[in-house]
Amino acid sequence: MNDKYESVIGLEVHVQLLTDTKTFCGCLNKFGAPPNSNVCPVCMGHPGVLPVLNKKVVEFAVLLGLATNCTINEKSIFARKNYFYPDLPKGWQTSQFEKPICEHGFMEVDKSDGTRKRLGITRIHMEEDAGKLIHDQDSSSLVDLNRCGTPLLEIVSEPDMRTAEEAYLYLSKIKQIVTYLGICDGNMEEGSLRCDANISIRLKGEKELGTKAEVKNMNSFRNVEKAIAVEIERQIEIVEDGGRIIQQTLLWDADRGIVKPMRSKEESHDYRYFPEPDLMPVVVNAEWRNELSKQMPELPEIRKNRFVDQYGLPEYDASLLTVEKQIADYYEEILKTTNDYKTASNWVMGDVLKVLNEEKLNITNFPISAENIGKLINLINDGTISIKIAKEIFPDLIKTNKDPKQIVEEKNLVQISDTSLIDEVVQTILRNNPGQVQQYLDGKDKVIGFFVGQIMRETKGKANPQTVNEILIKNLDSLKN
Repeated sequence: MNDKYESVIGLEVHVQLLTDTKTFCGCLNKFGAPPNSNVCPVCMGHPGVLPVLNKKVVEFAVLLGLATNCTINEKSIFARKNYFYPDLPKGWQTSQFEKPICEHGFMEVDKSDGTRKRLGITRIHMEEDAGKLIHDQDSSSLVDLNRCGTPLLEIVSEPDMRTAEEAYLYLSKIKQIVTYLGICDGNMEEGSLRCDANISIRLKGEKELGTKAEVKNMNSFRNVEKAIAVEIERQIEIVEDGGRIIQQTLLWDADRGIVKPMRSKEESHDYRYFPEPDLMPVVVNAEWRNELSKQMPELPEIRKNRFVDQYGLPEYDASLLTVEKQIADYYEEILKTTNDYKTASNWVMGDVLKVLNEEKLNITNFPISAENIGKLINLINDGTISIKIAKEIFPDLIKTNKDPKQIVEEKNLVQISDTSLIDEVVQTILRNNPGQVQQYLDGKDKVIGFFVGQIMRETKGKANPQTVNEILIKNLDSLKN
């Protein structure tokens, strides 16, 4: 990026809510159903029908507002956002405009340079989704109205972001919060979390905002970061060549790594907003707000700090373990079986996450129970098996999820801690390798690794490593006299 310029970025994030039914009717709110199967006269916009607001949508909005430090407005109203599109049979989208339910919030993100930045939230408002157009191979388009009326929360940020990284972190934080609250699954691939970016550039030091372009069609967190970076560079190149930025909507082409013009950008007056006459104002009084605040789960930042304070984990471990609520839950489930907090953290961050990433699994589908990971750690700590043997039986645990002690016994892998037996093996190895013994006596301590390897091979990896080292050093040092 040219150092003369700074970018100004704001995000509009749509969060699809995990309610049982839609926003204004009783149709199921379910992804993946056959086309046009979860529909009724209300969500299809038939004349004369009346909407009834889903109370759970309001509760989810308040919870998200509280979690993002917003003011919860006691009174908010719905509006009609008018536009024509084939997948919007009513001819308008029921949304909120002048009086949203939540305003003036913020979140803080930790940047890669070690600094923390506060990013403002202008508003959070409730609205319904439109349907979906499916473009067929014969150039025709099919309309699926299942998504019509699906409940959404739109989160509009302040234009506080200056880099693609900050936008990525902001979006990741939103996903983390909504999944902790249990109001959205955060799946961008399925469209339950969607993001549009408004991007402009200006000379450093200027206060006035430049002309913005809106970028859509970003279906992953990394694509959001890449698309924003590409658009910033595009705008700088245009200005540097003497051109002028025009206000327009662009589509991100992930395959080609470019943005493509879609249409001129609409302003709010283009939608002819006016209050929805069929819906009463939404009133969230202090009593209801306080009742909902008591239902707030432990949020990720608080949980991360607790992991540091309660379990003595490093900041890095606590941050990684609490990125996803299910991972944090799995870790704490392990601690019901073992009190070795750090070793439990190492196993989750290492072996468990490795399998999840390689197999593209969610922790809820991980084949080893948290209890059996805890039992495996206890077997190491009580000397029954070594870490090496624990790693060897880990694939067996993945296949069977048996009690690890049962696997150890079936494979005859119980660790040898009998000092007399180990001493006998050590003396045999030393007698059979006089050259290496002399190297040690000559001060070459690294040869100890050779002896340990021989001893472990002789005992088929079952000798207690700590006991082996103690007896080996004792026998070698006795030869110095």
